[in-house]
Amino acid sequence: MTIPLEFLLIWPIAGFVAEGDDTEAESATVDDPAVAVTTPSPSSTTDEGLARPSRGDDDRWIHRWAPERNMGELGAFAGVFYTGSRHELFEPSMDLPDQGFKEFADVAPEIGGRAGFYPGRYYGFEAEGGAVPTETTDAQRATLWNVRGSVVGQLGRWSITPFALVGVGAFGVSSSRAAVGNDVDPSVHFGGGVKMYLSRTTQIRLDVRDVVGNQRGVELGFRDHNLEALLGVSMTLGRSRPAEPEPVDTDGDGFFDPDDQCVNEPGIAPSGCPVRDTDGDGFLDTEDSCVTEVGVAPDGCPMVDTDGDGLFDPDDQCVDEAGPAPSGCPVLDTDGDGLFDPDDQCIEQPETANGFEDGDGCPDELPEALAEFSGVIEGIRFQTNKARILPRSLPRLKKAAAVMKDFPDIRLEISGHTDAVGGRKHNLDLSRRRAEAVRDFLVAQGIDASRLETRGVGPDRPIASNDDKRGRSLNRRIEFKVLGTNTNVSGDAQ
Repeated sequence: MTIPLEFLLIWPIAGFVAEGDDTEAESATVDDPAVAVTTPSPSSTTDEGLARPSRGDDDRWIHRWAPERNMGELGAFAGVFYTGSRHELFEPSMDLPDQGFKEFADVAPEIGGRAGFYPGRYYGFEAEGGAVPTETTDAQRATLWNVRGSVVGQLGRWSITPFALVGVGAFGVSSSRAAVGNDVDPSVHFGGGVKMYLSRTTQIRLDVRDVVGNQRGVELGFRDHNLEALLGVSMTLGRSRPAEPEPVDTDGDGFFDPDDQCVNEPGIAPSGCPVRDTDGDGFLDTEDSCVTEVGVAPDGCPMVDTDGDGLFDPDDQCVDEAGPAPSGCPVLDTDGDGLFDPDDQCIEQPETANGFEDGDGCPDELPEALAEFSGVIEGIRFQTNKARILPRSLPRLKKAAAVMKDFPDIRLEISGHTDAVGGRKHNLDLSRRRAEAVRDFLVAQGIDASRLETRGVGPDRPIASNDDKRGRSLNRRIEFKVLGTNTNVSGDAQ
């Protein structure tokens, strides 16, 4: 067997790396007392004695999972295998064509597993086994396999770790006689890649290698090159665990910081905090039933106003019901007409809300004269499609003015209505102008304008069908509505 040149060139790496690992761990001796010598603390060194940023100083991922001494790796890989064309993997037979030699497919998948041990951060040893299911060029199934050992040199300073390796092993084939039979040859391999340590126990890894086996013709030795690219995942073993920090009592009160709710202030049990008067009411928190609320004796709590009526509970005769002073009880509305009993002349009889004397709280009916001018006002007519009041309507309107003078505190709403003939916008405007014309007439009769409101309803509230003449006539109307008492005027002009 001939040892390839590549193997001879790369082998010294292992010794160099191992030597460098020990060299780096050595401590320099300084004789000059003027030169300060700093000895790394245990928290800032690896278990090799090598200086490394402590997690308190640098906890970045790129440094967090760098390799350590005496680590193990156990994993699996998968990849592709590019087979050389001049291999010597076949079982020779003189009665077969070309002694039974056949080429394999150019590319095939590969799977396998590996185990490694790294006594130093920069070097280690690995053993691997892999299988390559493939077929010959005449479509006969065959399985290439390898078992090998490697020496690994790596730049183990970071969580991402480049490496190179070289090793020897056995490279064989297992197949039927119809393919190439069974055979095994020695092999060497070399290559490199990168590891990425994701956590304390997890690593992914990429390898690219050249597996060199015998070329056909024994005298040619290791000259058949087979390229493989592998992606693997491994479990890392044997990492040192960070030392548990010594418990700290920052404020020196006898309570370690994890159990001390006031780390920077000396205190007492059970919280480790000093006794305080949080709300500043003169009661220390240990004696104050309402620590965050300013209060009074005896418990340090504020006086309570349960119903929120401005009277504290001790002075409130109705604690759960809001009410005015002096009792704190609500003012009642016995008959539910919206007027409180002190202002209601008929406490047990509800007010009739008809706009007439609605402030006394008693039931009543509109006087007959006033009732005549509530609702549809018959006898008020206008010129067709205009807001001009026809003369025959004036007696009716003058009587309405006289009634309003007899009831000087009554307010009225005057609403105009039309039929549905013509456009809605026009009818709304026409009904508004007709209502205003009635108002203007009443004002001219001496009724204060503040007692009168107008509204144009147009065709929106018909009281009869707009499909016939009679119905349309009924829909063209003026309505009065008593609104109640006018508190803004003392009377009408005479």
